[in-house]
Order: sequence, then C-alpha cells, then structure tokens
Amino acid sequence: MTTINTVLGPIAPEELGFVAIHEHIGYGMPGSELDTTWWKTPEQRYEETVPKLRKFHENTLSYGGATFVDATGICNGRDVNYYQSLSEKTGVHIVASTGFVGGDTALPFFERASVDYLTAQFIHEITVGIGNTGGKAGIIKVGVSRGFKMKELDLRIYRAAARAALETGVPIFTHLAVDAEPAVEIFAEEGLPLDRVLFGHADDGVSQGKVRDRWIAEQGGRIGFDTFGYDLELPDPPFWGRPRQERLEHFLGYLRDGLVDSVLASADANCSPLGWPGVKGHTVNYLFETLFPALRENGVDEATIHRIFVELPADFLTMQPHSTQTRAAATA
Repeated sequence: MTTINTVLGPIAPEELGFVAIHEHIGYGMPGSELDTTWWKTPEQRYEETVPKLRKFHENTLSYGGATFVDATGICNGRDVNYYQSLSEKTGVHIVASTGFVGGDTALPFFERASVDYLTAQFIHEITVGIGNTGGKAGIIKVGVSRGFKMKELDLRIYRAAARAALETGVPIFTHLAVDAEPAVEIFAEEGLPLDRVLFGHADDGVSQGKVRDRWIAEQGGRIGFDTFGYDLELPDPPFWGRPRQERLEHFLGYLRDGLVDSVLASADANCSPLGWPGVKGHTVNYLFETLFPALRENGVDEATIHRIFVELPADFLTMQPHSTQTRAAATA
C-alpha cells in the first residue's frame, strides 16, 4: 500500500513534496482548553495559523508540494475537522497523529487501558478514521513521560504502537529520544524494523547528555533533529532551548560522517499554542529562513537538503505493512 494518510485522504509519496516531519497546528496539555488565560476563539486560531501555513506553502513551491506532519496526539488539542479546513484553505497536506505525546498526557480513561485496547484504538484511527471526521491518522506518536524515564504506561503505549504499526504500516515518532533502550527492546520483541521509528528531539537542550543518538542510529533507528529554532539566543528562550551553533554542529556531524540517511529534521513549531504562550516568532518557516542558509554556508548541497526533506520522509511516511509471517520470523 504505497500511500500516505492525510486528513483529506490518501496521497502518493511523490505528492508529499517538502515534508516538515514534526510540527504542531496547536498543542496543549489536557485541560488547557478550560484555561481562560490562554483560550482562543476559532477565529483567533485561524488568524495565527493560516498565514504561517500559506508561507510554508510558498516556501515549498520548488519542491512540488508541502506536507506538515502534526505531532499532536490524543488528549493534546488534536482537531481533525480544523486540520481539514486548514488543508483545504492553504493547499498544505496535513498528516495527523494517533497515539500520545507521553503517558503523562493520557487522560485516566486511556491510562487504565490495556495494550490490546490501545492497539485497537490506534488501528481504528489509522484505518477507519479519527472520531467522525473521516480523516485517518498517518503516523503514531509515543513519548517518554516527565523525568526522562519510561513509565509503565509509556511501555504499554510503545508496545501498542509497535503492534499497530506492523498491522497498518504507518511509522512511529517519539517525543524525546532519552531512555531509548526499553523502546528498542520492545520494538525488537514485536518484530518492528527500527527504521520505522523516528526518535525525536535528539537535538533539544534538555536531552543533551541523556540521549544516545549515535547508538540509536547504529541500531537502525532514525534520529529527529526537530527542534531547530528553539535557540537560547531568543529574547525569552524555552527551557529546552540550545545554543544555535551547537545544535547546528550536532546536525552537521551526522552529515559529515555519512549518516544522512539516519536523520530527519523539522522545527517542532506551534502554529497556535494552546494553554501556554508559545515562543514568539518561531514557525515552521525557520527551516527556510535560517536553517537552510546556515547549511549552505557550511557546504551542504541542495541534493542533501532534498534528500533530508523530500526523499527520506517520503520513504518513512509511506505505509509499509508487515505480514504475520514476517513478524513471526522476526520474533523467532
């Protein structure tokens, strides 16, 4: 099944064009919609979001398309009807997520759910649709809870995600690449090839010293350099910020060492943050405005940029179901 689920229906890999692999239309913690301090009307959210997506579309014209992968999981402000309207309005393909940003963002109903229940939930949202929207998820989100250590619920979610990924063929991306050893073990036990997993935020400021990103790459996992733009040079940097040049050198190290095919990149920007003020001025378009000029100044050619933002994400996002025979062989 060589297609990718978008909120407006399946498309072929060649239609994706440029892919921002880890972004947010609007992310918030459970309950943020009840906090009147940050509550926004639909009109305010549109006013904040549409210009950013239209600019993204303009920036990607030479790539033949624009794809925005929304990393907002269940319980975090995911709104597929809204995504469908935005996609129609801006021409940007939007890929929605099933799964959870981390176990600590799952509401009690899901917190008590079994692996089988969670697996069925993910598969339903990928093959039938999310709620009554008709929009199907194209990727599964999982994550490490606060404290940088996998909790029991995180492990349950990871195992359910592995089973759903094998059944449907969609890939998985993670929130944080820390404490990856239990995740790698679960994926191996379930027979999921590790190149179907993108270990995210390996480049953020809070992960440094805690993430074994080169080890993950050696195991076959993909590494997400997906917090570009969260720089400590900002007037009011977030706690996960990092010096701009330090992050860039981290990324360039992979390219210089011939590990281009191990990486995917993005900005993890929030078009219209929910329940928190966000980072002023940071958008997905940082990739074009700041990152690409810096890469070119450091000798990165257009073919490499095209591979990281067009070819590799198309391969990653394309559904690749694994047969029961393949799964049985992997776990034998």
